[in-house]
Amino acid sequence: MRGSSRGWTPSRGRVTRSRLDLSRAILFNAPRLPPSTNAIRRAFADSIAAKRAFVREHARTLALVGDLLAERFAAGSKVLLFGNGGSAADAQHIAAEFVNRFVIERPPLPAIALTTDSSALTSIANDYGYADVFAKQVRALGRGGDVAIAISTSGTSPSVVRAVEACKKLRIYTVGLTGGDGGKLRGKVDHLLNVAASRETARIQETHILAGHVLCQLVDEKLYGGKTRQ
Repeated sequence: MRGSSRGWTPSRGRVTRSRLDLSRAILFNAPRLPPSTNAIRRAFADSIAAKRAFVREHARTLALVGDLLAERFAAGSKVLLFGNGGSAADAQHIAAEFVNRFVIERPPLPAIALTTDSSALTSIANDYGYADVFAKQVRALGRGGDVAIAISTSGTSPSVVRAVEACKKLRIYTVGLTGGDGGKLRGKVDHLLNVAASRETARIQETHILAGHVLCQLVDEKLYGGKTRQ
């Protein structure tokens, strides 16, 4: 019996090898995931590099703009912000930090994103063309001594450029958050904060929102000492 059973009962070693071969076959034939970790690390490295280059070039300008914003808020003026697409979202984000709060508890500060009134935006675009959607609102809401923060990753967006031109006529201070070579805004704004180290829209926008947060922090520190105040 023992001799006859050897012909059909597999040994434990053979079963183990068979399972191992099956596992290898499954792994070999399974779809391979892309080497995404390198792309992830590269994106983070590029973002860090853009921010480092930006602060080396613009730390002094950021401080000057922080002083300007604090001075104009203290004088009762307001901030107008505008941009398109992701830059529109950045405009709304920064405005919300001023109106609500950034980190500390403090009085609300007057800031308006000109990207939020869909009725105004669509009626202006329909009647006069999209290039006027921010300029008309600037003429309606802006006053001399206000500050405008114009956001355009290329610096060439017609609606943003035209709004800056309207600001100049009203003697509204202008700050440009741009990328690349700064585009048309380079020669039009009072203070240029340009992300020159990257041509990628995502890396430029990531630097823009950090710059916006730093400006909010500077205003909190200059007006309220960075301390909680109701």
